[in-house]
Amino acid sequence: MDWTTTHLSYRQTGYFSRIITDYLDRAEALSSFYAHPVSWEGLDASLEARKLSPVDRKTLVSVLEEQYAALPPGTLVSQNIQRLKEENTFTVVTAHQPAIFTGHLYFIYKILHIIRLAADLSDRHPDCHFVPVFYMGSEDADLEELGQIYLGGETLVWDTKQTGAVGRMSPKGLDKILYRIEGELSVLPYGKELLAFLREAYLSSPNIQTGKQRLLHHLFAEYGLVVLIPDHAALKRAMIPIFEQDLFQQKPSQIVGSTIDRLSEHYKVQANPRSINLFYLKDNLRGRIEQVHDRYAIHDSELVFTEAQLRDELQQHPERFSPNVILRGLYQETILPNIAFIGGGGETAYWLELKDLFDAYRVPFPVLILRNSFLLIEKQWKEKADKMGLSIAELFLPEMELINLLVRRDSTHDLSLAEEIAAANHYYETLKQRARPVDPTLEQHVTALQARAVEPLRILEKKLLKAEKRKFSDQQRQLKALKAALFPTGGLQERVENFMPWYAARGPRFIRDLYEASPSLLSEFIVLSE
Repeated sequence: MDWTTTHLSYRQTGYFSRIITDYLDRAEALSSFYAHPVSWEGLDASLEARKLSPVDRKTLVSVLEEQYAALPPGTLVSQNIQRLKEENTFTVVTAHQPAIFTGHLYFIYKILHIIRLAADLSDRHPDCHFVPVFYMGSEDADLEELGQIYLGGETLVWDTKQTGAVGRMSPKGLDKILYRIEGELSVLPYGKELLAFLREAYLSSPNIQTGKQRLLHHLFAEYGLVVLIPDHAALKRAMIPIFEQDLFQQKPSQIVGSTIDRLSEHYKVQANPRSINLFYLKDNLRGRIEQVHDRYAIHDSELVFTEAQLRDELQQHPERFSPNVILRGLYQETILPNIAFIGGGGETAYWLELKDLFDAYRVPFPVLILRNSFLLIEKQWKEKADKMGLSIAELFLPEMELINLLVRRDSTHDLSLAEEIAAANHYYETLKQRARPVDPTLEQHVTALQARAVEPLRILEKKLLKAEKRKFSDQQRQLKALKAALFPTGGLQERVENFMPWYAARGPRFIRDLYEASPSLLSEFIVLSE
């Protein structure tokens, strides 16, 4: 099935915050919160900065080889891992937590975006290699968010009592969800194949992060995607000096707090630092580290350390220290030779809070690129929209606004009182001009008369529209169904739906079609219609 492509500005959709639309417009108020613009020239500058800041490639490749030892790496994946040993190889990164079965559709979009950008950068710089890397936030403990998917109009929740880092959890219990969706997906052309590799990926894995890695390898190995699980002692050892300053001097929180003070003069901030921005991670525990007088307590546990004990714990077991959102990006850019980070609106917003932190630790700040966004419109819904005479842009309007638009457009009656309201306003403005020279205080009296005269006209206009709506009940039902299909639960499709029904219906071509439709630097919302 071929797709027709329509591009909209992110601002036009109404679903993105002001800080993001301003960032895309390169607003002056944000210019000091990032290092390079989203452009080929910005990427070139980021590349040159990264060349001057080497990373421990030997350790990185050793960890990746260990993490891929149980998998038969695809030829391109193997090549990319080995290329990371070379000084002329760099990465393009996206990151996400290990949501079960990938979570939302946008998870697929952000991975395809880094793959596309890495390929285009390789064409632009033939003397370098660029590897797309998925950085798995497997230490996240938000099971309520990561342990559910939306499918067939229903939210399916993983029934487990496990605690701690989700990536470390056993996949036990996921078989119940797979059994629940089998009937729905197996009747589709690629449904049985999909269910088979989901079972193989998750149910035969020791934990969620391994299952997620295997699933991504199945979907994206042919594109050379490298999956990195940063929950590893050898990688975290590079962060010991920064972790020490966070634990015992609270330097990162001071730096980011100052940045937030500047940013919050214009925008609502996305993430606030704690005094200590590390969790203690061990077994089924991921608890905040909190300083209480001269001791360090682990939240939701009975563990308490002295300063000397905590310093020794960090030196001996760096893997037991897990960065929160404030330090996670710094960790990522410390261990990877990265030049660009692709993230969603929330991610991009909180990365803008981190520029001064990167500068303080002399870590290159990557180009921040808003991930590609898609709305997928199946043929039946595109035909309904066309029949109703709705443009692609109009589909993004609120449902009530769309209904009013249809009624005003298709009614045989003139429902607008705009001319009458304008005439009334003009009449009272004339009265103000006559009254003002006589007694300036009379202007306020005329304004009150104007409000009492105009408001009934506005109310009448609303009543005319409401009465006419009753004749459009069929159109309202069709519109409600259309909006529910394209914007489930009232949100963007990509933030609600899962990739599984789309893949079950279309197979690997679904991934290829999205890849072909994924631009590198367009920064526009993309609608794909069958």
